[in-house]
Amino acid sequence: MLFKGNLIMLMAVHDRMTFERVQKDRAKEGLNKYDEVWDGVVVVMPLPNDEHQEIVGGFDYCMTSALGWPNPHRIRPGINLSDRARGWEKNFREPDFVVFLESNPAVNHNTHWVGGPDFLVEIVSPDDQSREKLPFYAKLGTKEVLIVDRDPWQLELYQFRRGKLKLAGQVRPGDGKLLTSGVVPLKFSLVRGKPRPKIRITHTESDQEWTF
Repeated sequence: MLFKGNLIMLMAVHDRMTFERVQKDRAKEGLNKYDEVWDGVVVVMPLPNDEHQEIVGGFDYCMTSALGWPNPHRIRPGINLSDRARGWEKNFREPDFVVFLESNPAVNHNTHWVGGPDFLVEIVSPDDQSREKLPFYAKLGTKEVLIVDRDPWQLELYQFRRGKLKLAGQVRPGDGKLLTSGVVPLKFSLVRGKPRPKIRITHTESDQEWTF
């Protein structure tokens, strides 16, 4: 991917030696940690900034608090998610946060998971492709995806219906709207704040709230 002013251009590298050198240099610098592979094509994702990591930590804490600890569910930040047990490195995505409920049949292969989570979070960074991942997540049978967009700020909830993840609702800072999950006991909203809007998560059974 090349940047020229505000224009983004894709670069296809067909020379094996150049590709291997670039990959080796990126690995040496630790820059390939968040790379994904889409049907054999290496996709270099933007590195998460501090705000991004803070939001992941907020979801991890709130979800663990809501579902209890210890619990039989699998709550994971930043996993490799694939559609195959073998050769998974040729096709995988790395969502920011996932929840596999106890009844979920997804399989943990230690290096990666095969099968769709019940709940998944993607935090949008500049020039990433969070929404382009939705068909892959739907193919795996992911039940819900919450997209946290930060430019402009909004939350989008997608739910699995008839083989696709379809937009069920969206909220913006201070609009008073709530997004209610159908798989975890939580509601999501955005409240105005500085230096950024805050994500508010409400437990649907106890009305306990967390804001981060």
